[in-house]
Amino acid sequence: MRDGGRIAAAIEVIGDVLNRHQPVKSAARDWGKRARYAGSKDRAFVSGLVLDALRKKNSIAHAMGSDEPRALILGALAHAWGWDIRRIDDAMDEEHAPSKLTLEEREALVMAPDVTAEAHVSGDYPDWMEPHMARVFGEARTIEGQAMAVRADVDLRVNTLKVTAEKAAAPLASAKAEPSTLLKNAFHIPARDPSEREASLESIPAYSKGWVEVQDAGSQIAAAAANAQPGDQVLDYCSGGGGKTLALAAMMGGKGQIHAYDVDGRRLSAIIPRLKRSGAHNVQLVHPREPEALEALKGQMDVVFVDAPCTGTGTWRRRPDAKWRLKPKQLEKRMEEQADILQKASEFVKPGGRLVYATCSFLIEEDEDQVAAFLASNDAFEELDAADAVAASGLLTEDGEAAVRAGAKGGKSVRLTPHSAGTDGFFFSVMKKEA
Repeated sequence: MRDGGRIAAAIEVIGDVLNRHQPVKSAARDWGKRARYAGSKDRAFVSGLVLDALRKKNSIAHAMGSDEPRALILGALAHAWGWDIRRIDDAMDEEHAPSKLTLEEREALVMAPDVTAEAHVSGDYPDWMEPHMARVFGEARTIEGQAMAVRADVDLRVNTLKVTAEKAAAPLASAKAEPSTLLKNAFHIPARDPSEREASLESIPAYSKGWVEVQDAGSQIAAAAANAQPGDQVLDYCSGGGGKTLALAAMMGGKGQIHAYDVDGRRLSAIIPRLKRSGAHNVQLVHPREPEALEALKGQMDVVFVDAPCTGTGTWRRRPDAKWRLKPKQLEKRMEEQADILQKASEFVKPGGRLVYATCSFLIEEDEDQVAAFLASNDAFEELDAADAVAASGLLTEDGEAAVRAGAKGGKSVRLTPHSAGTDGFFFSVMKKEA
């Protein structure tokens, strides 16, 4: 396909996302089924353009004077991909391209960004979230929002149950992986050009051997806050796909026990092939259909890790369509779930044990407010310095420790963001139960 046909396809796909409320992956897949002639590079171009248009939907719509699919895709070419007007013109002259640019479109495409636009426009977040963004970021909310509206890098965690970071470096060179500046046992792959196809990490032998796992650096740092030790009894209460479970297993050197539980048994099952690949033998799955197995763990755990379900605002770089689907009622529902989960999870902490609460959200309502409410009704727990807990794990580099301590902002919990740390948005707090 030539660029003109790809642009027409992107307009079609983003129309399905916005008008039929389809996730980007589903809309792109459906288009691919209809367009059997499209190659892998064509699919990468189309999905990359749609994702970038969604990442910057507000600012592009403001610049173009329209939020229609055509305006968003054309605006993304200029304002996200940096195409000049001549290149866009040439593409629109090709066969199968959309109709040629109008005078109004041409003017909008060459205009500089409006520096007087409202924060939610320049920061590319839903307008209803303005008070929430202002509460957590204040005057920096536009900058923070803009950092969440770019393509995310890829982070890899080295599985130290099988290999050292030094040994993993050479096989990862083919993926252009660089040592992480934040974590000692991690690598970082800079985001590729959005019009190009991502290299499949699953095709790298180091991945199939279980030497590395894809895990955002923020998620790795949050897991490190548990500072789980060899021989500990650990409960990952919202295990999901098991990314943090595997990180905890490596931290413990395969010694002790990790009990992985999730209310959704199907999500919990997804960890099984990852466990086999990782070589972690100290993980026990606690299925929701076996409540007696979970009940037996009450008051027995050295560490209970709660990666609570949340709005996922911290993952906007990776899931920009979710940003525009988020509604106030969803936030309210998540807040209720978080309070309930945190209370239930605390029952498994033994005297002197630790409770780690984490979310991939940057909203205070899901983060500090939940911790404060829990502590107010649970006198047996006190909040520890989360930055100290991560530092004690020994997994941070000097730059990583500086980023984590900056994320504490003088308090005890830590918030990481794309702007402040180059990670996804993550929050974590560490609480200790009195002995």
